[in-house]
Amino acid sequence: MNVLVVEDERNLADAIVRILSDGGFNADAVYDGNAGLSSARSGLYDVIVLDVMLPGIDGFEVVHQLRRDGDSTPVLMLTARTSTTDKVEGLDSGADDYMTKPFEAPELLARVRALSRRHGEVVLDEMTFADIRLDLTTHDLSCDDRTVHLSGKEFDVMSMLMSSSSRVVSKQDLLTRVWGADADASENSVEAYISFLRKKLAHIESKVQITTLRMLGYRLEYFGD
Repeated sequence: MNVLVVEDERNLADAIVRILSDGGFNADAVYDGNAGLSSARSGLYDVIVLDVMLPGIDGFEVVHQLRRDGDSTPVLMLTARTSTTDKVEGLDSGADDYMTKPFEAPELLARVRALSRRHGEVVLDEMTFADIRLDLTTHDLSCDDRTVHLSGKEFDVMSMLMSSSSRVVSKQDLLTRVWGADADASENSVEAYISFLRKKLAHIESKVQITTLRMLGYRLEYFGD
């Protein structure tokens, strides 16, 4: 489960990322409204935790533009504002929930879990794309009755590709999300794991393929009837 945190107070943003990571989520942070909107539009995230007061465009406008684009990703607005008027404005702009600072970690986790269950495309124990299924508990990749187990990084790469559906995922996004601060990782690392996954897709006889788009990245495509 991937969560985007948009918060301009860097210490708070990093603390929220740690809370979410400790709670079993994959979390990333950006620190202004424009970066938040761009990241949200990537299609990589299942829930967005969004501050109201941001440099660039504010949180209300971020949500408004996402909803105008037809993006239904659940949004939890996080702010120091406590007035009813502000809450109404946040919800009217398209947010799904509203939480005031300061907050307790268990409440944040509970609200994010609740939002993830509301999202129609999110399945908590399994992801699917065309004829393949990825078990989020066992890390098994299946097609019909054929199953293969994925290693940790294979699972991370495949789950990113599947959560992005048919959208392109860049090598840099994969490096950042899967390898993080690993100094030894490079684009060659990404290419190696893409190769491993292609062999495993072939092994389970899936009609899903990982397509390379030159200078852009990778996406899943289904070549069935």
